[in-house]
Amino acid sequence: MYRLLFSIVFRWFPAEEVHHFAFRVIRVVAGIPGVCGLLRWWLAQHDSILRVRALGLDLPGPLGLAAGFDKDARGPDALGVLGFTFVEIGTVTAQSQPGNPRPRLFRLVEDRALLNRMGFNNTGAAAVADRLRRRRDRRVPVGVNIGKTKRVSEDEAVADYAASARLLAEHADYMVVNVSSPNTPGLRALQAVEHLRPLLAGVREALDTVGSRRVPLLVKIAPDLADEDVDAVADLALELRLDGIIATNTTISREGLVSDPTSVQALGAGGVSGPPLKERSLAVLRRLRGRVGNRLVLVAVGGIESPEDIWARIQAGATLAQGYTGFVYGGPLWPRRIHRGLARLLRQAGYTSIDQAVGSTVDGRTEKP
Repeated sequence: MYRLLFSIVFRWFPAEEVHHFAFRVIRVVAGIPGVCGLLRWWLAQHDSILRVRALGLDLPGPLGLAAGFDKDARGPDALGVLGFTFVEIGTVTAQSQPGNPRPRLFRLVEDRALLNRMGFNNTGAAAVADRLRRRRDRRVPVGVNIGKTKRVSEDEAVADYAASARLLAEHADYMVVNVSSPNTPGLRALQAVEHLRPLLAGVREALDTVGSRRVPLLVKIAPDLADEDVDAVADLALELRLDGIIATNTTISREGLVSDPTSVQALGAGGVSGPPLKERSLAVLRRLRGRVGNRLVLVAVGGIESPEDIWARIQAGATLAQGYTGFVYGGPLWPRRIHRGLARLLRQAGYTSIDQAVGSTVDGRTEKP
């Protein structure tokens, strides 16, 4: 049914409109008394082999929803009903902004991919904080992804990020500094260590000045970083005692696409997500694991669409994983299929806990449990 609906809707309606409509349906259905409980029972992850503890959270499974789907915290709990064990909202900026002109979200169906240049469209940190404050059902952990307000200069970036952190810290189970979106001019320059060090230190300080609870802090990096820059970010994360790294954001590369090159070029600039990102995202993850070992929580995202994909990420060193494009193409039952398939693969490999499998591949070889 979803594939039929998918083919009809994707052909006739713009991607961003479909996104807003689908998200609205999810929120409405999840808000129906009785239906919500039934869906939660049916779609939630219950298999004990997948239980994982990370970032101070006890999670029933490793798969969460990546930032970008729920930019303004309008329905993280409804998304949790579908089986995601945590939801990352945002990207949120200190000031509200409309993002880039439409159209700005496109489907590359032949690649099962998306291309976007959304530009951090969101209602601003204060409004998002208010929505999170008014949550009724808090069973789903929520991460908050923050970015730079577009009209803020690079020199003012630290203060801009810190302002968001202070407003949102009370409501975040963890916080992510996003310096890797290709759709805000100059943002990726902040990944350079000389810029990233004061930025991360400033956000950490801002988080520590709000409340008594320590909020875990992660940084999200681009797949387009050179290997030596990946190493430099990993070393900095250890130096500053961050809690983790998310690998990776979308790519500006168009290599490996099977979609018509002329058609893709006509869509214009933007970051590509989905299967075309899979190989590089996995390579970055492996490099990070080799650099930091198990001293940081590594969160894998980029090209995950099957249980085998998330299994490869777990073996390569990821404690947690996130999806977005796979969810768009896979439908509302996708988180359930991913978790069930991953549990099966763990048992087939002889593991009794997912913790045993994290980082179990070394140089392409598998360490047996």
